[in-house]
Amino acid sequence: MTTTLEGSTALVTGATAGIGQAVALQLGQLGAAVIVHGRSAERGAKVVQEIQNAGGKARFIAADLADADDVRRLAAEAGPVDILVNNAGVYKFGATADTDDVFFDEHVDINLRAPYILVQKLVPGMAERGHGVVVNLSTVAAAIPSRTGGIYGATKAGVELLTRVWADEFGRSGVRVNAVQPGPVETPGTDATPGLADGFAAYTAMGRVAAPDEIANAITFLASPAASYVNGAILQVTGGQLAIGG
Repeated sequence: MTTTLEGSTALVTGATAGIGQAVALQLGQLGAAVIVHGRSAERGAKVVQEIQNAGGKARFIAADLADADDVRRLAAEAGPVDILVNNAGVYKFGATADTDDVFFDEHVDINLRAPYILVQKLVPGMAERGHGVVVNLSTVAAAIPSRTGGIYGATKAGVELLTRVWADEFGRSGVRVNAVQPGPVETPGTDATPGLADGFAAYTAMGRVAAPDEIANAITFLASPAASYVNGAILQVTGGQLAIGG
């Protein structure tokens, strides 16, 4: 089973912490030259250094994914890439009656529009070269309603639909597009809300949260030649769903 990524270039958004950082490190270990995206140059430099210390190649690009022009700049500075991992996202919670335009726009701009622009700018180049991979990060909340998480789940459901559209649009050009749908994960984002991840974990068959590496393993698999015939898939990495009834 071929998993080496030597000679390839990967862009990972939101790669300075959590799942994105784990993905960047794994891709670097497999030989990809990794473009680490984030907002903090300090955190980005640490991830780049960690990849380089392990013998890999990496560089950092800062960009605000809520700004469409900045997303286009990110794509331009990244240049030709072979692997695009749309990992960055925002998730906040609120009842419909309590949310405002800023709340709505932030989720749509970062979770849905930014991946769309990056695919729009980077994937045609992959298609011209005859190979490439896109892995989008979704969430179990895209398939199962989450109380006060409607906008978050809706944007990720949109990403899943686009994943299947792009798989068809670019598949015959040698580009594979898939998504990973994680369950609860222990990350700095979930740690900021005590009990959040553990609360969701109670609804998984395994009864625990995932470590970032466990989600990254699935993303790295989809990005590798080992998944050469996987296209348009929404891979659930949720710890399993509880059965109903007695």
